[in-house]
Amino acid sequence: MKILIKNGRILNPSDQTDKVGDILVEDGVIKEINEKLECKEVPEKIIDAKGCYVMPGLIDLHVHLRDPGLTYKEDIVTGAKAGAKGGFTTILAMPNTKPVIDCADRVNYVHNKAKELAPIHVLQIGAVTKQQKGEELADIEDMIQAGIPAISEDGKSVMNTKLYKEAMKIAAKHDIPVFAHCEDQNMVNGGCVNEDEKSKELGLPGISNAVEDIIVARDIVLAKETGASLHLCHCSTKDSVRMIELAKAEKLPVTGEVCPHHFILTSDDMIPGDTNYKMNPPLRTKEDRDALIQGLKEGVFDVISTDHAPHSKEEKQRSMVEAPFGIVGLETAVALTMTELVHKGVLTPLQMAEKMSYNPAKIIHSDRGRLEVGSPADITIIDPEKEYIIDSKDFESKGKNTPFDGRKVKGAVKVTICDGEIVYIEE
Repeated sequence: MKILIKNGRILNPSDQTDKVGDILVEDGVIKEINEKLECKEVPEKIIDAKGCYVMPGLIDLHVHLRDPGLTYKEDIVTGAKAGAKGGFTTILAMPNTKPVIDCADRVNYVHNKAKELAPIHVLQIGAVTKQQKGEELADIEDMIQAGIPAISEDGKSVMNTKLYKEAMKIAAKHDIPVFAHCEDQNMVNGGCVNEDEKSKELGLPGISNAVEDIIVARDIVLAKETGASLHLCHCSTKDSVRMIELAKAEKLPVTGEVCPHHFILTSDDMIPGDTNYKMNPPLRTKEDRDALIQGLKEGVFDVISTDHAPHSKEEKQRSMVEAPFGIVGLETAVALTMTELVHKGVLTPLQMAEKMSYNPAKIIHSDRGRLEVGSPADITIIDPEKEYIIDSKDFESKGKNTPFDGRKVKGAVKVTICDGEIVYIEE
């Protein structure tokens, strides 16, 4: 398919391009980029992107697709459609499915189903340990052969440090990153919200910052010892910012991500009894939230991810203690990032493209995340001025669990192009 994108503000972090121009897409790749393009043959599709941002297709390093085994919450197709609507052309699926993705056959199941049915790229992450029990390493090398981009025990931490170090050595040997969910399970103690004045007021068991910080520190030390590339998922504390900053000052292979809910909301925003405010890690204090924003602004954090975690309505209707952790994020991430970071001057549009596309691509050694002649035509077009109200009823995702339902935002995905095909266009 031949597509001509005209008059867009082209944002390409790989060479720091930020200029108005045209892009010609043909046969799944970017054929030409220039200030003004005229085609000898009329393209099948001409997109007028005047006033819009044209970015490399967004990449989400942290998504739960619940497939196999938990498809009443989400599946590969609905999750990928939600991704396309949210501007994502590549999403990485976490392995805590049922059964756990801990062998090559299960990786192949996801990749084959996605290639056949998903409108965008779905890459399956492999578990660190068998059945995520933390007792014996998964078949990591076989899964690497099957194409996993990373390993992760997401949903928990591998508490056996010796075992985790062995996994990191394998990851370092094969040059794939380790995605770390940092949570000292011995300290959680049934907590369901942040441990602070709000948890006392609500009479709920709390999760302290130390639960995250202790494992962040441990994992950075292990990355230093093994040489493994460590990516710290859904950071939520002020001290995680400081520790990543120190690791980077020491030139250690450490990167970090923040999710929109953590850079926008605090525990004070929680509505009593509303489990859409229950996520792991929990919403922290204003001090933590402000430190995360500063970390994004100063480049301490490399990536904005969603930790898209769909659950059924029935599950989320349980009590705060009993309901599962997590919220959906694929269809709100662009609007929330635009509204809270770009329009408020925390990030430039180019920095947003860097944190939501170029840096994620670099972390997983992908050739995507760039707008260059010859590159795969994964492109996201965003209207920065479009205002609307988030309505979970309109989500492609099976999950409607979001604390942002009814929130007014500014910035909307207009078109998503994956491998030169239009996979989403705003109606």
